[in-house]
Amino acid sequence: MGEEKLFGTDGVRGVANVSPMTPGVVMRIGMATGLVLRERSPHGSLDFIIGRDTRLSGAMVQTALTAGLTAVGVTVRDAGVIPTPGISFLTQRLGGVGGAMISASHNPYPDNGVKLFSASGTKLPDEVEDQIEVRFIELTDAAQEKMLAAHTCEHLGDMKRIADPIALYSEFCREAFGLPQGLKGIKIVVDCANGASWRSSPSILKSLGAQVITLADRPDGTNINVDCGSLHPEQLVQAVKDHRAQVGIAHDGDADRVILVDETGDLLDGDKILGILAREYKEKGELVGNTLVATIMSNVGLVVALKPLGIRVIRTQVGDRYVKEEMEKKGYTLGGEQSGHIILGQHAPTGDGLITALEVLKVMVSRETPLSELARFVRRFPQVLLNVPVREKRELKLVPGLWDKVLEIESALGEEGRVVLRYSGTEPLARVMVEGPDEASVWGYADTLASRIKDELGIPSL
Repeated sequence: MGEEKLFGTDGVRGVANVSPMTPGVVMRIGMATGLVLRERSPHGSLDFIIGRDTRLSGAMVQTALTAGLTAVGVTVRDAGVIPTPGISFLTQRLGGVGGAMISASHNPYPDNGVKLFSASGTKLPDEVEDQIEVRFIELTDAAQEKMLAAHTCEHLGDMKRIADPIALYSEFCREAFGLPQGLKGIKIVVDCANGASWRSSPSILKSLGAQVITLADRPDGTNINVDCGSLHPEQLVQAVKDHRAQVGIAHDGDADRVILVDETGDLLDGDKILGILAREYKEKGELVGNTLVATIMSNVGLVVALKPLGIRVIRTQVGDRYVKEEMEKKGYTLGGEQSGHIILGQHAPTGDGLITALEVLKVMVSRETPLSELARFVRRFPQVLLNVPVREKRELKLVPGLWDKVLEIESALGEEGRVVLRYSGTEPLARVMVEGPDEASVWGYADTLASRIKDELGIPSL
């Protein structure tokens, strides 16, 4: 592993059979996780819930993680193939000390990862991940041998299969929907991305009375997210039109996010979904603080649409964990990302693609209004994102003349536009994003800022 940081923004992730996604490293992650959780819960449950998506490497990674956990006395309860929000729910429901989802979300099938959850069903906070990382580093080969020798058979954990975990999760989803008339008379196309939702989402929608046409529900271990799902919704758009459906639902590989398609074939990203739900919750008095939590990537059109309704938008850095942390500060009930990670505080502590879709369907049914009409009030403003290769990552506010130009542009755009300058966290790139009501002006502003950065920090031409 070297000195690279183990945890990224969404757990541990990498290519299967390449560190950190090798059996040996994953087992060590399991040991470190088990030891930290035992220390944090000395008198509580030592059950740990694990599920996975449909990747070929899922069984290998899950087996290795299970070996590490049971080796230090933690009992693993296996949920099999299930959406990520199902693991969040089951960890709470079954009183687990923690949980893990084996998935790389929207990534292609060679990738895999481990997402860790707390006993309350939330993503593990940074400070707990840091503790696990410290313990992981301490677990050298010699330290592992000594520790394992101390954990003789009577101190080992067990592995048990959860009886019908999908049924438990399905019951939760149906209760969350709540409308007695269900979805009778609603035709829905659902794209399961050949991933974790391939059984659960269609069956839950059918149990609520919907007529369901299913796409990408034949996982073979290698076709997860391939030309399907939330990143590739083209076949969903066409299917909605062909079947004259009222709505299309697209999940990613682990189904913690959702993108919708209205009856005309138009796509609704997370911003439009957030807009629909924020307005609905505000009218019902269910939007705590009349506040929506979004990220810096959400389009300014969402802010402009919600302001006349008396709804303010708070922005966080990119990542659903940061959205959740901001929501917890004052008990806000709604937050999410443009990508379709939506957190509904009254229902679940993490993003749930199906629950989010059901909430929008509930609005459609109760208001007897088509999805296209519900979404019309949120207009996406033109957005330009330029990547500038740089030779160094100097503080952008110290680049001569750059910040004065930023302030000048922001003044010209007013409340109907914005500028975001930041460096890539993984590449030698400066990212320039400009939004505003006029596309030509937005392009001009972005080009001006990118040129300033290139002149001062850009890589010289040969």
